[in-house]
Amino acid sequence: MSHRCNNCQPVPAQMRETAVVLERRWTMATIYACSSGATRFNEFRQSLPEISPTTLSDRLEQLEEAGIVERHTVSGRPPYTEYALTERGRQVALAVAALLDA
Repeated sequence: MSHRCNNCQPVPAQMRETAVVLERRWTMATIYACSSGATRFNEFRQSLPEISPTTLSDRLEQLEEAGIVERHTVSGRPPYTEYALTERGRQVALAVAALLDA
């Protein structure tokens, strides 16, 4: 017998979009590393030694596309890239950190 929810609301599009990003392996760990101070690619690699460089690069790109991290190129010799959480990313990071307390 099927039970129908009479007062269920549709899941908001932003929640569905965020869930698609977060379900990928290493995504939540990458967000946690960023919220813990990792800003440069090699710092993420130190925080997440088991992740391959290709996967890490993919996750950072996906998080940037989702508006969770932003990427900045810093001029120098040589120039380098830093990543930081956006406002949305900081909200997601709080939810990820809360999982540690669960």
